[in-house]
Amino acid sequence: MFSPISKFGCNIMENLKENIEDSRLTQPIYSFEEGAVLFNEDEKDLRKTLLGGKGANLAEMTDMNISVPPGFIITTEVCDLYLRNGKFPEGFEDQVKTYMALLETQMNREFGNSKNPLLVSVRSGAKASMPGMMETILNLGLNDKTVEAIVKQTKNRWFAYDIYCRFIQMFIDVVMGIDRSNFETALEVLKAKRQVSRDADLNAKDLETLAKRYKQIIEKRAKQPFPEDSWQQLYSAIEAVFKSWNSPKAKAYREIKKIRGLKGTAVNIQAMVFGNMSELDSGTGVVFTRNPNTGESKPFGNFLLNAQGEDIVSGTRDAEPINKLEEAMKDIHGQLMTILAQLDEHFKDMQDVEFTIEKRKLFILQTRDGKRTAYAALKIATDLVKEKRLSKEEVLLKLDPTQLDHLLHKRIDPNAPKQIIAKGLGASPGGACGKAVFSSEKAEEWAKKGEKVLLFRPETVTDDIRGMEASQGILTSRGGLGAHAALVSRDRGKPCIVGCSALEFDWKNMKAFITEGDKVHEINEGDYLTIDGSTGEVMLGQVPMLDPELPEDFYTIMEWADEIRKLRVRVNTETPEGCKKALDLGAEGIGLARTEHMLLDPKKLSIFRRVILAQSKEEKSRALEDFLKIQREDIKEIISIMSGYPVLVRLLDPPLHEFLPKEEDKIQALASEMGMDVESLKKNIEGLREANPMLGHRGCRLGITHPEIYEAQVKAILEAAIEVSENGKDPRPEIEVPLVGDVNELLEMRCLIEKVIESYKDRIKFDYKIGTMIELPSACLTADELAPHADFFSFGTNDLTQTSLGVSRDDYKKFIDKYLEKEIFENDPFAVLDKKSVGKLMKIAVEDGRAVKPNLEVGICGEHGGDPESIELCHSLGLDYVSCSPFRVPGARLAAAQAVIREKGLSIQGKV
Repeated sequence: MFSPISKFGCNIMENLKENIEDSRLTQPIYSFEEGAVLFNEDEKDLRKTLLGGKGANLAEMTDMNISVPPGFIITTEVCDLYLRNGKFPEGFEDQVKTYMALLETQMNREFGNSKNPLLVSVRSGAKASMPGMMETILNLGLNDKTVEAIVKQTKNRWFAYDIYCRFIQMFIDVVMGIDRSNFETALEVLKAKRQVSRDADLNAKDLETLAKRYKQIIEKRAKQPFPEDSWQQLYSAIEAVFKSWNSPKAKAYREIKKIRGLKGTAVNIQAMVFGNMSELDSGTGVVFTRNPNTGESKPFGNFLLNAQGEDIVSGTRDAEPINKLEEAMKDIHGQLMTILAQLDEHFKDMQDVEFTIEKRKLFILQTRDGKRTAYAALKIATDLVKEKRLSKEEVLLKLDPTQLDHLLHKRIDPNAPKQIIAKGLGASPGGACGKAVFSSEKAEEWAKKGEKVLLFRPETVTDDIRGMEASQGILTSRGGLGAHAALVSRDRGKPCIVGCSALEFDWKNMKAFITEGDKVHEINEGDYLTIDGSTGEVMLGQVPMLDPELPEDFYTIMEWADEIRKLRVRVNTETPEGCKKALDLGAEGIGLARTEHMLLDPKKLSIFRRVILAQSKEEKSRALEDFLKIQREDIKEIISIMSGYPVLVRLLDPPLHEFLPKEEDKIQALASEMGMDVESLKKNIEGLREANPMLGHRGCRLGITHPEIYEAQVKAILEAAIEVSENGKDPRPEIEVPLVGDVNELLEMRCLIEKVIESYKDRIKFDYKIGTMIELPSACLTADELAPHADFFSFGTNDLTQTSLGVSRDDYKKFIDKYLEKEIFENDPFAVLDKKSVGKLMKIAVEDGRAVKPNLEVGICGEHGGDPESIELCHSLGLDYVSCSPFRVPGARLAAAQAVIREKGLSIQGKV
């Protein structure tokens, strides 16, 4: 029989504690015991950087005397060297053999030995958790000789050949690159021949036959035999795990999650323990120390008897809820609950724990901070403070600001009529509606065209990451609550149902079928369905949705963030709906109201087109008067809603040709509407067209050449504010001049604005400001000249990015993916502020502007104002506020608080 794992060398690490500072970053391998003492409490981040999150936690659990199968960790530094040089560093193989010898001593087994073999798992583990994105191989060390040794030791031929078949499948997929479908087909053929439905129903002779068949497939597909040498298997597996760091799915995950600056993955070599030894006293499971959907402080997960870990994830068998383990093995359940409480307490966060039971002995294979929904994240955060595990600052720092917008997704109207046709396991809450698609490629393709899609799959795998990101929600026919689809969906805030066994696929005809009692529903790609990730219900058609209900924990977290942050948070909007939503979410004013967006309504656009195309002074005067009225009404409405808060209104920015049609039929329609000759209209349009409109006749250049437009807009702003003021409210308008690059432009525009103000001076009973948008490098570099004539600066970082980097926001998508892949750009510069260029220009503008006007108000209104990294930069530069779209306001409030906390030097490993 496999002997229990013994406790290794109580005093083996005593000497290691000395002289470790000089060698720890160059040593390529560490045992779990060594890793536990490698860094002190203040250096946990460095430990994870070197050992990866999985290895660091295995080392820490070993130090806690938790029953962890022993092993060792190959550092991320080795991965980096391998990926750069295409080979292991000199002496690496000898180091591996040294640590394998230690593991052999611990296990009283010998790797590759044909009588008493040691089997290991080879698993990835980067600093940042990347569930399923990199490779794992279990049962490594098996060959035709060692499998027979295990038969003799365990007296269980079925078990030995079960793990052998599993190993061959994993190895050829991960290391040899042969599609596993070849082997799955062979398995299905054998099951059909034996007339059984479950893998577990095959007998030992069947599995032995299957292993031989697998090897025949390998020789045919790979033109080489399956490697019998255990050391060759090991080194090949290590290489495969290293290479998986740069696999398309791993790169896509890092891009989506904005994981940057890591050198690679660590590799964990760990002694195997087996949950598939017996139906009575062996098993495996995944359990969270708290509920990842709701945050409830109660273990949540499931388990399987006589299984290995991939059986839980794949959902090929129906797993049992974790509380049922008490009925099967009461003592093991008690031990597990004790360890879960210990891990939750020690790591001060909800843990995602993998465990195996081998012959009634419990082993913990992994713990990590668990992925969770936004609702759960907030509840866990507030509970950790109530439990006095962490301070307010610590839990705020652990939260992910980008996850807060998940709370703002719609939910299914409980009172709406709906036709429920199936039910699975609700794995990630929320409602989602869209067109069914059956592949990730189709999901991505349709989403790019603006379609809302639901991804239907038997199960998701790591290669599906982009399709999942593009989808509104995910439905799988297989899988449990620990499945890939469930984990990723919770993390990304997407509704998800797994284990919907009524869902079947016809891949030949690209159809799906859902069986509801005696009725079968045929689902074609493009059919609308609705899913409820809370209840697990699948519904036909588009079911009405309701606005979300924010939990009380949301307001608690926002209150804590507001106590700490220094940056104010405004909103970019020019609609009443946007204003109301933003105020509900805590916005403190409008940082950008784009007057051109107020002209999107066809009737309003028609009025402004008359301003542009007027053929006489009288026509233009009438058109300007109508233009003033519609602008005044729109501005009055938003200023009234935002009473008591500043409302920054940007004067017209785009070039005039953007308001006129391009297509022939629309030109003819406009000519008819305006009473113009078609050819004359075409000449007008052509005369306004520009070769490079972004750098052309726009912004304040329009105000200088067409002062009547800006005059009408300023009048509209003032008249709106006057009326709101006379109605007893508190308007605070801020008039912004766009695209200023030279002080003389600002002087010209300020003179125009003040002249209009002078004509209303007796009626103005409110405070107002006149300022400029800083969106050109020249404006940043001459900020000391601009500041005396501006009450505020507002960085327009979209155009500042374009003009700083010489990159067009309209065209950069053609090459940005390659730039990010090659790390030419660290981030998408239109999503995250480029600190080296744009950040430096902003710093110059702030410092030089305030040098001549110390109280100069400075904000940011580009959409970067909702990005956490960019917000931290804004805080460090001393800005007064950031402004972003309404749904990003909560995240911006949290990120602003985090910037203050980090400035104080507090750091937390990982994010909730």
